[in-house]
Amino acid sequence: MIGFLLKGILNDKSRSVLPVIVVSIGAALTVLLNCWLKGVMGESLVMNANFNTGHVKVMTHAYAQESEQMPNDLAILGIDSLVTQLKSEYPDMDWVKRIRFGGLIDFPDEKGETRAQGPIVGWAIDLLSSSTEETRRFNIRESLVSGVPPAKPGDALISHELAEKFKVNPGHKFTLFGTTMDGGMAFRNFTVSGTVRFGSFVLDRGAIVIDISDAQHALAMEDAAGEVLGFFHDGKYDDKQATSVVATFGVKHSDKADEFAPVMIKLKDQGGMAEYIDYSETMGGIMIFVFVLAMSIVLWNAGLLGGLRRYKEFGIRLALGEDKKHVYTTLIYEGILIGAIGSISGTAIGLGISYYLQVVGLDISSSMKNSSLMMPSVVRAAITPAAFYIGFIPGLFSMVLGNALSGVGIYKRNTAQLFKELEV
Repeated sequence: MIGFLLKGILNDKSRSVLPVIVVSIGAALTVLLNCWLKGVMGESLVMNANFNTGHVKVMTHAYAQESEQMPNDLAILGIDSLVTQLKSEYPDMDWVKRIRFGGLIDFPDEKGETRAQGPIVGWAIDLLSSSTEETRRFNIRESLVSGVPPAKPGDALISHELAEKFKVNPGHKFTLFGTTMDGGMAFRNFTVSGTVRFGSFVLDRGAIVIDISDAQHALAMEDAAGEVLGFFHDGKYDDKQATSVVATFGVKHSDKADEFAPVMIKLKDQGGMAEYIDYSETMGGIMIFVFVLAMSIVLWNAGLLGGLRRYKEFGIRLALGEDKKHVYTTLIYEGILIGAIGSISGTAIGLGISYYLQVVGLDISSSMKNSSLMMPSVVRAAITPAAFYIGFIPGLFSMVLGNALSGVGIYKRNTAQLFKELEV
């Protein structure tokens, strides 16, 4: 029967072309928007984790309350022993110490006098260890615009926009002015080893990256750091696993009475990330519901029009003795076939457009100039396994629902009136 129905669908274009087009468009949009949301949300989440939150973060209680101000006077002391302990207790995670700081950089002229100055936000990470994963997390090699990554103490990376603004090239020196952990004046000379463009306006408008040991020496923070970040080895954030790690850490280490005792916070509880993650998880379901509802209404109307056009056909079939249930069942099967055809073509179209957006991306830097949100300036779609079947949910369901609603009229036909109708 399936083969017979398929031949009817292919031969009678008037009853299949419009539904197939509608289903294809709905499936394509569902796939495209799903890939787009996964790409944008996923890249933003990864960037925030790598640069700022980690999958979990350890700070002092006092530092955690003012973390956005980077209060290094409230940093963790005895940082090396704490990191060693964390690596022993949670060996399935990678633990790294970091220092975030603000300051002023001064570029001298040929005579050593100030030529240009500007405020910066700095990241101190492990750049020089042979086993470090920090250069990968910061995507340093791919982000290099000029020069080379830091290779020795005293080397620094600065954002390319900052370098262009102050006309700085690799090899030029600058002086970093900041505040020590004890509140004193800090300054140290650095050499620009390279310039980078991370792809986020928040970072690119004025950031420097130096080695953690240089920052500890410059800011009088020997054996201290503002934060310890933990990352799962597979690079993916798992909220349940993070919750478990935070709970066990709290039992062993947390002391709310001591403001300098360490506290662990998971990614989802930092900087409004909970709302961000929940939004990304619920948007897919909302999107599918909206498309199912909209396409069901359209296909219901199309089914009603088709049912009116096929009024005589159904009458003849019923007059010849075909059961109403069988007529209705074949209409549902037609909906399944048309929905499958439209879903396959729509999924192929959606995947094609998504692949293009995944490779090329969309530059939104012009709309991010005044933004404080850390997200890529070039956003891309991401093709996930779900993209290969998610278009079938609205495609099949809406078509079958549309045919089911429009086919209810079959049961309302009065068999006694059939021959009188057919004579007209």
